[in-house]
Amino acid sequence: MNTVKKKPTLETIEPNFGHSYSYQKFDANSTNSNTIWHFHPEIELVYVNGGAGKRQIGSHVSYYSNGDLILIGSNLPHCGFTDKLTGNVSETVIQMKQDFLGNDFFNIPEMKKIQGLFEIAKGGIAFSGRSKKKIGDKMEVLEYQTDFQRLLSILNILNELANSKEFKILNAEGFALETEVKDNDRINIVFNHVKSNFKEEISLEEIANMVSMTIPSFCRYFKKITNKTFTQFVNEYRLVHASKLLAEQPMSITEVCFESGFNNFSHFNKSFKAFTGQNPSQYRNELKNVLN
Repeated sequence: MNTVKKKPTLETIEPNFGHSYSYQKFDANSTNSNTIWHFHPEIELVYVNGGAGKRQIGSHVSYYSNGDLILIGSNLPHCGFTDKLTGNVSETVIQMKQDFLGNDFFNIPEMKKIQGLFEIAKGGIAFSGRSKKKIGDKMEVLEYQTDFQRLLSILNILNELANSKEFKILNAEGFALETEVKDNDRINIVFNHVKSNFKEEISLEEIANMVSMTIPSFCRYFKKITNKTFTQFVNEYRLVHASKLLAEQPMSITEVCFESGFNNFSHFNKSFKAFTGQNPSQYRNELKNVLN
């Protein structure tokens, strides 16, 4: 299969019989194998307990450590967050349609904040600090609850998320990947090409030709869709990959540089520090202290 032209896969989520939502928990004995680029109409809440890995949500790419708590809006394409190298204890996933409690339930006054949460989740949200730990713990307790208790707990979790101040919106306001329009075909060709070829030089001429556009038209189009230049997006992808290698592989920093698609060590060092606030060796040492 030509992965360059591969669109995000539509994942069909079927709640268990008699349920209005889907709840799954993965651990060392049952890993989450859905790591491909995909989307679904359901809102998805994911708690990764411990470990470190890569987030790719819409046009946002970043590296998380010490676990993650992420809320992904309806039809926002994303990749899986864990693999055999993540080192997490478990992963809990809740998926629900926006109207999973009926067409008008979230329109009542008491649900106004949760409705607002669903709106900003269209760009993807990462939660941090005490919110991540507290809400993550509540998600893990779902495993031991009855169906009715789970439903009440999910509402409580959504309310806590809506009131949290410890969060970051991952994609710029106005970002949207409509899943059935022509623009989506183009952006998917671009994203998948970068994902498969970021270690090589990717020229603007090459990528513009792939989507049948002139270079100026492509640059305007990409900036409008992602709020980033194409060069910025590719460099961020490379830097996140470098973060992953520094955390997970016993490679020298020079090897990490070239393995991440950079051909100039000084440029890599400077870019990495601008992106993370630390040079690569500081980043690796700090991560070791956190994980040990």
